[in-house]
Amino acid sequence: MSRDLGLQVRMLLTMFLLGLLYVALVAALLAAGTGTATMLLVVAGLALAQLTLSDRLALRAIGAREVSPADAPGLHAIVERLCVQADLPKPRIAIAPTVVPNAFALGRSPRRAVVCATTGLLDLLEPHELEAVMAHELAHVRHRDVLIMTVASFFASIAAMVLQFGVLFGGGRDRDSGPAFVVVLLVSAVVYAVSFVLMLALSRYREFVADRGAAVVTGRPSALASALVKLSDGMQRVPQRDLRAAGELNAFFIVPARATGTLRALFSTHPPVEQRLAALARLEADLQRPLPT
Repeated sequence: MSRDLGLQVRMLLTMFLLGLLYVALVAALLAAGTGTATMLLVVAGLALAQLTLSDRLALRAIGAREVSPADAPGLHAIVERLCVQADLPKPRIAIAPTVVPNAFALGRSPRRAVVCATTGLLDLLEPHELEAVMAHELAHVRHRDVLIMTVASFFASIAAMVLQFGVLFGGGRDRDSGPAFVVVLLVSAVVYAVSFVLMLALSRYREFVADRGAAVVTGRPSALASALVKLSDGMQRVPQRDLRAAGELNAFFIVPARATGTLRALFSTHPPVEQRLAALARLEADLQRPLPT
């Protein structure tokens, strides 16, 4: 699970571009008459909440609870073994009571990470497949891309908030603030759209990197491939109401909760399963190739 240079460059570029967009949004808000102190207080409060409370809120949203080794000895043993192999501190472990077969990782650092599996996933997978899925989630923790995705979503959240509550930032009902208010809405729309595109691109690449990290640390790319096929097929049998309930965590799942339809696939946070399977097959061939003498 060594650091992936391509992922590191993409994360830095994403944060740089989002930072530029954020500066433009702040400038537009100031030009529209928003008080500096008020704006800084709101933004700082939201940023602090995003970084410190996002994992708890996400777990609560899906009904997950942390489990001890006595509650889930098999899952704890798998994660502990993988952490030793990957030289990672053992994260907290949670289980979500939902039929949606999935897993995800959260947390702003490896020492504050939490890895969650759903009961649907635990019921569906064999032990070696579960190990591969947990290795995938630990790869996200190792690369710290969960933090980057959390921060990146913060920018989009700010822009979305301005769009939804634009009147509060528009400088009142003064006619002179009309043009500035329109500019704020336009800039917010651009920030939200570009943030969305950047997060999609980063999210898709990070899944390939996590797949590769899991395959290398377990030495069995075929186990992860088998798990992806089962999860993808199992997702198609989940009732739509359960998929919608889990949709808020879609970007963090190992397999998207909504993957049907061409348009949805185009805007998916994950690459197509077929592409991930092909990449794992190539890695399997490379691992089985005899070393030159």
